[in-house]
Amino acid sequence: MSADATRAQFPSKYERLIAAAKAVPPVPTIVVHPCDESSLRGAVDSAQAGIIRPILVGPEAKIRNTAKNVGLDISNFEVVNVAHSEEAAAKGVELIQAAKGEMLMKGSLHTDELMRAVTVKVGGLRTDRRISHVFVMDVPAYAETLFVTDAAINIFPDLDAKRDIIQNAIDLYNEAGFGSLPRVAILSAVETVTTKIPSTIDAAALCKMADRGQITGGVLDGPLAFDNAIDVEAARIKGIKSEVAGRAQILVVPDLESGNMLAKNLAYFAKADGAGIVLGARVPIVLTSRADTPRARMASCAVASLHAHARRRKAPAVAA
Repeated sequence: MSADATRAQFPSKYERLIAAAKAVPPVPTIVVHPCDESSLRGAVDSAQAGIIRPILVGPEAKIRNTAKNVGLDISNFEVVNVAHSEEAAAKGVELIQAAKGEMLMKGSLHTDELMRAVTVKVGGLRTDRRISHVFVMDVPAYAETLFVTDAAINIFPDLDAKRDIIQNAIDLYNEAGFGSLPRVAILSAVETVTTKIPSTIDAAALCKMADRGQITGGVLDGPLAFDNAIDVEAARIKGIKSEVAGRAQILVVPDLESGNMLAKNLAYFAKADGAGIVLGARVPIVLTSRADTPRARMASCAVASLHAHARRRKAPAVAA
């Protein structure tokens, strides 16, 4: 079945996200070094849709020349002039600290360049929570919006890091309007616990941590192999009975390498779109790439916007 046919069978999840984000006020967003067409267009399109209110940070002449060359109107946007991408990343973090924005958005600089400014010990945007990445994926053949985490930040996460990775994803799912109590599958190569595969032991420990209230807001099961995490019949054949097996909404991968391969397999074999967002910092961070479709870029902004609004509602009131 073609991607178009399966999208018709399971209507786009992203359209619902984008519609929800349009229904709330646009979020002030610091866009770091948007000096190529794809990153600048992503910010402009999301602004025109009423999802974000961008502040563009980077070499002003380069940003304006890019806009002129590709026919984008940025005349109503504030532009903060800095010399180069490293300075843009530092300035973007500074503007977040000064409460000028509630979201950070990556432009045409390397992810590690932006994340160095975010994670620096003095003056960064760290919190007590481990920073992690979530791909919010619209897989045409799958009825659920699928989260894949972490496929971009934590290379070999230990048990404590995996706890935060899972909690970040659960919080995003609950706060961005996807629903409540998401079904979380902790993936490994097999669905039984064995000392020969350490990720199975981590999965079992994480499930027990959820039982003890160390992870909240979701329903966990693991270890689960990929097939019995997302396919009901595969779970039935293996005799796995749980609320999660065959119907997972969040897939927790053992490490970055396996997660990145899984996300790219879904993108290129299953024709999925993947919206990227970084969590665990003081504000949500939109990570886009040149390979993203316009729809995926806008969905990334929509997810981050909804998350930012939820965080604002939860923030304690400041006394007058």
